[in-house]
Amino acid sequence: MKSIDTAAHHKGGALSLKLRINEVLALSLCAAFLTACATTDAGDDRTTSEVVETSSINYVTGDPSTWPEALEATVAAPDNHKILLENDEVRVLEVTLAPGETEPLHFHRWPSVLHIQEAGQWMDRDADGNVIMDTRDMPPMPLPLTMWKEPEAPHSPVNLSDDIWIRLIRVELKTSSDE
Repeated sequence: MKSIDTAAHHKGGALSLKLRINEVLALSLCAAFLTACATTDAGDDRTTSEVVETSSINYVTGDPSTWPEALEATVAAPDNHKILLENDEVRVLEVTLAPGETEPLHFHRWPSVLHIQEAGQWMDRDADGNVIMDTRDMPPMPLPLTMWKEPEAPHSPVNLSDDIWIRLIRVELKTSSDE
């Protein structure tokens, strides 16, 4: 297992901590999820963070080996996908989409966990321009929202809001068969 060294300076001395990347990632995801689950909606017992199974949200998957490399998310839409961490096991992306912005057509080759932090109304189109999801046709999504996705075929999200950014963290889980 790979490890990283971090140094913290306290009163002129250096404290060296050795943390395994998987432990750091697991702690970060758990903290984000638990923080999101701690808040409840006024007037009901539901948490504002819900885990959504992909069967309730329409999106297109398939065989990532057949998708053009030029459409890989960090290549085709680098302004929208900031790599926060990448190693042999995971890639963590900060994904943002400005109000009114259409994200370039792109795909995600690995299964992933999405933690949607902020979003207004938006839609997603497939490679042929067909609408595959439109939040205006769905019940309101409680945010933050955490969900699982299999590899995601080429798609192009559109932020329909005039004033709300789309912000999410995507943790892509690499597998040895995809390398």
